[in-house]
Amino acid sequence: MADSDQTVRVRPATLAKREQILKAAVEIFGNKGSTNGTLADVAEQVGITHAGVLHHFGSKQKLLLEVLAYRDQTDVAELAKKHIPDGPELFLHLVRTAFANEKRPGIVQAYTVLSAESVTDDHPARGFFEDRYTTLRREVTAAFRELCAQEGVRDPDTIAEAAAAILAVMDGLQLQWLLHPGIVELGGASEFAIQAIVNAVLRPGPELKTYVHPA
Repeated sequence: MADSDQTVRVRPATLAKREQILKAAVEIFGNKGSTNGTLADVAEQVGITHAGVLHHFGSKQKLLLEVLAYRDQTDVAELAKKHIPDGPELFLHLVRTAFANEKRPGIVQAYTVLSAESVTDDHPARGFFEDRYTTLRREVTAAFRELCAQEGVRDPDTIAEAAAAILAVMDGLQLQWLLHPGIVELGGASEFAIQAIVNAVLRPGPELKTYVHPA
């Protein structure tokens, strides 16, 4: 019984310390980037040792993944369901996220680097990003289907491709923005691309070959 009571007492403190570390990591990596920001920086801000951070998260890569998951949670913390919106509102949420990301380049950098590295064999981030893309494609696909129903459009066979394309263009624009922040406007370009893809599903125009190889 004593051991059980001790577990109950320790667990809230452990969770609180983990969240404290995550908040510090968001600030450190957000300001310095995932490469220049160190575990020592995070530890110093929290008032613990480097080993203390490792005790809670195991490695810098694992901490970065937890930071990305924590960012997703805080992005929806004020929403009623604590989850990204359903239906057409999801597209607006994605646009708002792109504008929000303009204010946290270090976190965007961490996401971009880890997502690219995750395609390599046995990378610890692979499962995280596989699950992330699978879930987001499913939710964007569902949003498209609801939007088509509202607009009286029979589900076109381009929905799956459009869902994947929206996620790809958002991540691709993040990479361009990180490389050329003075040239590429992340929020505006993302809004344009998402709107273009949504309109292409609802009101598809001429096929591309019409322009490439005119009759």
